[in-house]
Amino acid sequence: MKVFVAGAGGAIGRRLLPELIRAGHQVTGMTRSARNAERIRAAGATPAVADALDKDAVKRAVLQAAPEAVIHELTALPANMDLRRLETEVAQTNRLRTEGLDNLIAAAGETGCRRFIAQSFLLWLHAREGGPIKTEQDPVDPNPPAAFRGAAEALRYLERTVIGLQGMTGIALRYGAFYGPGTAFGAGGAMLEQVRKRRVPVIDGGTGTWSFIHIDDAARATVKALERGAPGVYNIVDDEPAPVFRMAAGARRCRRRQSAFPNTRMARAPAGRRSRNRRDAGSARRVQRESETGA
Repeated sequence: MKVFVAGAGGAIGRRLLPELIRAGHQVTGMTRSARNAERIRAAGATPAVADALDKDAVKRAVLQAAPEAVIHELTALPANMDLRRLETEVAQTNRLRTEGLDNLIAAAGETGCRRFIAQSFLLWLHAREGGPIKTEQDPVDPNPPAAFRGAAEALRYLERTVIGLQGMTGIALRYGAFYGPGTAFGAGGAMLEQVRKRRVPVIDGGTGTWSFIHIDDAARATVKALERGAPGVYNIVDDEPAPVFRMAAGARRCRRRQSAFPNTRMARAPAGRRSRNRRDAGSARRVQRESETGA
């Protein structure tokens, strides 16, 4: 399949390109940076340099690639995010999830593109009600805290737009928090360093639970969504959620070169046992199951 990846130079884009190429797809990777363009070429993909917020530039890049599928992995999160200024820090990413999304969809619609996959985000999205396990059918929070409101509105817009696409199969992937190489929770990552230096506030004793996904597992789940996913929204997380107090304690203990989760990869709950995750542990398994059964 001819695949166009917007955000190919980002944390997941860098891990996604090799997975797509190994699966036999012909890949074009879009980035704003000439340096990232060289990395994309080195990975075996064709680079396209364009600003996602420049509608004409995006149209030219997509039309030249003539993809059968488009994957939106665009973010612009600062390396050292200041959680005290969260609304400001995510403002550009919010634009990429709305204006950038619209630009990609408009261009994809002129190429005969059949599938459109977009990155969503799981944390802070669900309504604060009901039990601790959340599925894709649980409601989103209609009134999120002020600091998260702009991000939540952008994510709701993205999901609503993607799954409502006409003429294309639209899939939104709600990733958990990334860990692993090149991520904020990876070795030397900004969030890991902030936690180690006690610069991240721990609210209510850190009893809240976060859902995570290793960056490589997220990339593999994305490939499965591309190839076999049915239209809709999917939660992409592993089966080992972490209470904030435990994550913080582990991060403070680990050395600079370690991940916050040095021994965890693709953890799975035993067969037949319901996930203990705060968010339903779907990832690639649900993408594959629903596409095969037509659910």
